[in-house]
Amino acid sequence: MSAHAAQQTVSQIQKDQKVLKEHRKNGRKTGRLKWQGAGEFRSVAYQSEGFNVNHTTGHDFGTLTLSKIGEIPIRAHRDLPNTENIKRAILKKERTGAWFACFVVEVESPAKPDSEDIDSADCIGVDLGVLSYIHTSEDLSVECLHLESEYDQYVREQRALDRTEHGSENWENQRQNVARAKRQIRWKVLDFQHKLSTWLVKAYDVVAVEDLDVKSMLETSQSAKNKQDAAWSRFLDMLEYKGELHGTHVVRVDARGTTKECNQCGVETSKPLWVREHSCPACGHTEDRDLNAAKNILDRGLNKLSLQVGPGRSESTPVQTVLPAFAHHSGRMDAKHVVEAGSPAA
Repeated sequence: MSAHAAQQTVSQIQKDQKVLKEHRKNGRKTGRLKWQGAGEFRSVAYQSEGFNVNHTTGHDFGTLTLSKIGEIPIRAHRDLPNTENIKRAILKKERTGAWFACFVVEVESPAKPDSEDIDSADCIGVDLGVLSYIHTSEDLSVECLHLESEYDQYVREQRALDRTEHGSENWENQRQNVARAKRQIRWKVLDFQHKLSTWLVKAYDVVAVEDLDVKSMLETSQSAKNKQDAAWSRFLDMLEYKGELHGTHVVRVDARGTTKECNQCGVETSKPLWVREHSCPACGHTEDRDLNAAKNILDRGLNKLSLQVGPGRSESTPVQTVLPAFAHHSGRMDAKHVVEAGSPAA
C-alpha cells in the first residue's frame, strides 16, 4: 500500500473518532468504530501527492498514475484538470465492480449580484409538489420521473438472485446484475436532479425554495416511497452548492403555511391535499394551489434576503439553457424533457 493512501486512512479514522467524541459530549449515544471486513473497504484516497494525471491521450481519455499501483487509463466525462490543481484523488470501486476516479478541485466562486442589480424576472420561487416534482412561481411545473420500468427490472434481478446459491459464481454474477439495476435508478434520478438544479441556478439570480423536514415526512407519510424517490433533501443540497458555484442566491424558507396563505391578501385557508385549487374566501383570488404556494415561497425568500427587486423582464429566459420548448409560455413539462436536455451535470 502506498504511504499516501495509508496516511489518509489513518486520518479518516482520527476524524471519525473526533466526531464520535463530540457526539458524546452533546449527550448522544454512540457506539464504537467497526472494522470493515475483507472486500468491504472499496476506496483509496491520495492527498495532494502520490498521483499524477496525464492529458496526452486526448479530451475524453487520459492516464492516472498512482503510487504503488502504476498507470491506469481513465475516461473523463469532462475536461481533466491539471495535476497541480487537484487537491485530492479518490479511487473508488462500486458494488457493480466498476471503478471510478474522483478528483477534488478548488474553484473560485463568482460574486453574487447586489440587490440593486437584481431584476424581478430573475427571481423565482420553487414549490416541491405532490403531483409534479417542482412548481415555480412562473407557473412552470416539471413532472416527476417515471421509474416503473427500472423498478420492474430491479425486482426481476432480485428474484433471480434469490434463486441462486449464496456464495456461488452464479450468485456473484447475479449480485452484480442487481447492483447495476439499482445503479440505473440512482443515476437516472441524479441526472434529472443535476440538470434541473443547474437550470435554476444558471437562469435566475434568486431561487427561493421551501425547507422541508423530509425525515419526518418519510416516517409519517403513506406515500413515503414516492417521496424517497424524489430525494428532495439531495435536490436542496444541490441547489445550495451550485448557487455558490454560479453566483446565485439560494434561500430556504419555512414551508409552513405556504399552501394555506393567499398570495394576494395573506388570509390562510385550510384545504385537504386532494383539493388542487386555491380559492380565497376573503378576496376571491383563485389559482392553482402549487402556483400560489410558489409565489408565497418567493415572497418569503425575498423578505429573508431583504432584497428590493425592480420590475422588468430579464434578457435571457430561464428555459434557454435546458428547456427551449417552454421558452415563451408556461405549462406542464414532462421529466423526459429535462433528462434529454443534455445540460452539464454541475
